[in-house]
Amino acid sequence: MSGYYVIGVDVGGTFTDIFVLDEQSGQVMTGKVPSTRGDQSKGFIEGISGLVGDFSEIGTVVHGTTVGTNALLERKGARTGIITTEGFRDVLEMRRRDRPTTWGLKGSFTPVVERPDRLEVGERVLADGSVLRAVAEDEVKARAKTLAENGCEAVCVFFINGYANNDNEIRAVEAVRSVWPNAYVTAATEILPEIREFERLSTATLNAYLQPVVSSYLDRLESGLANRSFGGDILIVQSNGGVMSVDTAKRYPVRTALSGPAAGVIAATAIAKAAGFPNIITCDMGGTSFDVSLIADGEAALAAQTAIDFGMVVRTPMIEITTIGAGGGSIAWVDKSGLLQVGPESAGSNPGPVCYGLGNDRPTVTDANLVLGRINPDRPIGGKLDRLDVEAARVAIEAHIGKPLGLGVEDAAEAILKLANAKMAGAIRLVSIEKGHDPAKFAAMPFGGGGALHTGALIKDVGLGSALVPRFPGVTSALGCVVSDMRHDRVQTVNRLLDQIDAEALGREMKEVADETEALLAKAGVSFAGIDRVYELDMLYLGQTHTVNVPVTIPGNGLTCEAVREAFEVAYRETYGRLLSNIPMRVMNYRVAVIGRRPELDMAVFTPSGGKPADACRTGTRNVYVDGQAHEAGVYERLDLKVDAIIAGPALLEQADTTIFVDPGLEARVDRFGNLVITPTG
Repeated sequence: MSGYYVIGVDVGGTFTDIFVLDEQSGQVMTGKVPSTRGDQSKGFIEGISGLVGDFSEIGTVVHGTTVGTNALLERKGARTGIITTEGFRDVLEMRRRDRPTTWGLKGSFTPVVERPDRLEVGERVLADGSVLRAVAEDEVKARAKTLAENGCEAVCVFFINGYANNDNEIRAVEAVRSVWPNAYVTAATEILPEIREFERLSTATLNAYLQPVVSSYLDRLESGLANRSFGGDILIVQSNGGVMSVDTAKRYPVRTALSGPAAGVIAATAIAKAAGFPNIITCDMGGTSFDVSLIADGEAALAAQTAIDFGMVVRTPMIEITTIGAGGGSIAWVDKSGLLQVGPESAGSNPGPVCYGLGNDRPTVTDANLVLGRINPDRPIGGKLDRLDVEAARVAIEAHIGKPLGLGVEDAAEAILKLANAKMAGAIRLVSIEKGHDPAKFAAMPFGGGGALHTGALIKDVGLGSALVPRFPGVTSALGCVVSDMRHDRVQTVNRLLDQIDAEALGREMKEVADETEALLAKAGVSFAGIDRVYELDMLYLGQTHTVNVPVTIPGNGLTCEAVREAFEVAYRETYGRLLSNIPMRVMNYRVAVIGRRPELDMAVFTPSGGKPADACRTGTRNVYVDGQAHEAGVYERLDLKVDAIIAGPALLEQADTTIFVDPGLEARVDRFGNLVITPTG
């Protein structure tokens, strides 16, 4: 039988991670290969071929990609033009009048579309949706031709108040498409039919900016897989944690921003649920970044928008993830004032840390971990290197950190780790303490290639209750690709007082949108265990700016204003602790999500088969440097440990995709799903 493999592939800045589920036998395989920055599809296909010889046996490939995210961060999208309403060509540059440096007057911002490529046409729709001035198609065509002649590969059409009535915008888009040389034409209201012109324009422009880059990458990926006789489905992870078809991803590439990190959160949620940990803080440490997200009561939080970088706002539902530059490849350096810094610059996969021997001479977090004995130089992850160069790492740390700061090599390496850990702890406090959560009630879930090396420090620094380390930490995001549901979100601005709304008609409209959205699931050709619909309203009191998210149900007899009012009061009280009396309520937007639930993965596939007691898995000892002194740490084969095996720190648990460091004063226990539960001793 062909098509029985389901494969998740997460491409990061340093490694491409592969997770393979054999649906016939229930067995899993994992792999990790260096990412190929010039063309990520090469590392993608190479990673799969190392685990599955016959691509015709693959049924589904689910992909978490950083192509779009990297293009935004590195400003390497396509040259893009904007056609907009007369008088509004500078909305993208004016933003919200914020500053790159909040408390200073320095800093500059250059939008992804510079002023010569932002052209105006005469048209105007008022806020109530009435057309004051119809758009002239000939004028639009002339502007489109000018942009194409200037070298623009993609174009975004954005008209002010298009959310209230997009007739002019639709006519303009049709006119542009009649003369534009390719398919990369974006209508702002198709991407985001929501009030607030900057957020709508920013999101739509970034979608256009990414279309040629993401589409060409997915074309190469499809072609490469087809050349290997792959005939199954390809799905792409969205930033909301759901997946979409390749065709949808080409049309809406902005939805792939933070795709890989979102997959990691989805996997962590599933693992923690099975293990009985409803409250966790995910700690995804790869080669270039450290991504943190909070899961409370088994639910990941969704944000309505995020800023990929300063001024690059994406308003589309996405899992709340805080990212800092503290990955394994983050470079340590001493600034002009003599202070140690870590990141945000990363050595990535090429040249990588100094110990890789590929040309970098500046020390990284990985080099510090190696010098302090926490990484085995003879077992580098990724499979491309035979050995890590400890001496080169020592020389780099001494030259760049030790001598400038007057520290020995070990103390300098530990200073690097302490600063990196402090930055990570700060990110965890940001998503927990600063949002009213007690970290003692949460478990850390470290994953990525380097996350499990820093678990103990984060437990102690933040005051977390424990840590839950997955069976395969280094490929957790790839696992998330496999367990992600298919999801599509829609939003539409209402902007009316609740008392002025025909609630029954609003409910019917939301159901109709859900019907249309569900049809997209059917087109994907994927089988689902079930389909869920989520209805929500963005609401506030009259005079307020910020909305609260209000879940609603739409019963068979229709939505009522009284039901909406009650739902708003519940949501508002949960958010702010009290209600405001005698102030009218306003409905700003409605949101509809349709979720196709894919068959749930039984986490019992990770249960150790047989296994050995801790002593039988011990392969030796290694000196590790902690808090200024050397400790003899036991070294263990992690995947050979049986259920309920207990290992006291200091200890190092090694496996192909990562190394887990159990600090002194902590102990690790293997649970029934093969996870490691790390807690303080005594």
